Amino acid sequence: MEATLFPQYELRYLRRRLMKRHYCGLMGIFDHEDAAKLVYFGLYAQQHRGQESAGIVTYDKDGLHEHRKLGLVHDVFSENDFQHLPGKIAIGHVRYSTTGISTTPSVPPFMAYYHGHSIVIAHNGNLVNTAELRSELEKKGSIFTSDNDTEVFLHLIVRELSGNSVHDAVKNACSHVKGAYSLLVLIDGTMIALRDPYGIRPLALGRLNGKPIFASETCAFDLLEAEYERTLEPGEMYIVDGDGEYSVKLLTALPKPKQCIFELVYFARPDSYVFNEQVYVCRKQMGWQLAHESPADVDFVLPFPDSGVYSAVGFAQCSELPYEHAMIRNHYVGRSFIQPSQNMRNFSARVKINPVKPMINGKKICIVDDSIVRGTTMITRVRKLRELGAKEVHIRISCPPIKHPCHYGIDFANPRELIAASNSVEEIRRILDVDSLHYLSVDGLLRSVMHSDEYCLACFTGDYPIECDHCIR
Repeated sequence: MEATLFPQYELRYLRRRLMKRHYCGLMGIFDHEDAAKLVYFGLYAQQHRGQESAGIVTYDKDGLHEHRKLGLVHDVFSENDFQHLPGKIAIGHVRYSTTGISTTPSVPPFMAYYHGHSIVIAHNGNLVNTAELRSELEKKGSIFTSDNDTEVFLHLIVRELSGNSVHDAVKNACSHVKGAYSLLVLIDGTMIALRDPYGIRPLALGRLNGKPIFASETCAFDLLEAEYERTLEPGEMYIVDGDGEYSVKLLTALPKPKQCIFELVYFARPDSYVFNEQVYVCRKQMGWQLAHESPADVDFVLPFPDSGVYSAVGFAQCSELPYEHAMIRNHYVGRSFIQPSQNMRNFSARVKINPVKPMINGKKICIVDDSIVRGTTMITRVRKLRELGAKEVHIRISCPPIKHPCHYGIDFANPRELIAASNSVEEIRRILDVDSLHYLSVDGLLRSVMHSDEYCLACFTGDYPIECDHCIR
């Protein structure tokens, strides 16, 4: 290979290797005697946001203390571990990654010491220029220990620390990145929480006995009996140190917010506030809109627990139809579409839901679910209903067809895996073997939320707020 071509080849290789999707939950607490344990419970409440690994880093006068491992929160931490996590400041992280081999060194939060500074960072989101930044940093001497884009942030911050204040270093680092990021950063006892200028991923501010706490979702505050104060604004940096609290903007002129509406459709817990919206209310409204757009002449409405339950409630109420839990969920099986392999997805689809058999035979059933991504799970479920003697099976989906990959952190990056990318609604109906199929329209989805002009709809429309030249479309 000619030497002049090697950098291009290297960059293409890095792009392929680094195009991971990291969907995560963040938790941070400042100035509390039980910081580590409170972060633990906050992560526990957000376990749905990441089932691959968990980690907590604390800070005191002796520096940083860490405990990070692969596994669920309750498996990663024991009572004894908290004896080794002293300090009144703590940051925690739950994570899943959809590709690649995960190892303990790649478990966030990431931490480093540099010229007397101690630095910790936790990131929820996905950068679209990771490969370019990593290549540039490596040429300048940076050494990476993982292929996680969070580590790119760490190196950028280190590079900006010389001659800058802590918050200027973080602000300058963010000016180099493109993509979705909500961050918790801890530098020498100063905690910084921030969201990218489009606000794609959530991050909320709360109070516990007057002290600031941060979380991806407010369900973490509820568990701690903390008060939810507000969501951080897109492009906002919220800084907390020994002298107090203050807020600055990443940019003088911020773009229109483009928050991820799939948080409200599927990912967030229904008892959370996300983007200043109550998730339960939004999902119920999606069901109402769906019933208006496509009513069903059936014996009862059947949700697939748990994510389809709340839109099914709205659909049934608006339609004045019976609502039945004729499918029972095994709560000890993880979310199927975020498992790391197709074999595991198929296995999860079989063991996750079990029918109440007498409810199915001879009945006309309307399934209400939040989304169809790959179609694997739904095919299995419909087949089971047919085997049990369902007379008719109709499906109503409380979001539009997912036709385009997400470059900002959700696990549908490859359009070849999206059933709606290459099939019409009628073709999907035939593939699923159902009597009717209707997806909620984009307009109906936007009528279900309060801030309809502030959401990213790229997975439905292909209109990406942040361009990614090398991303798969």
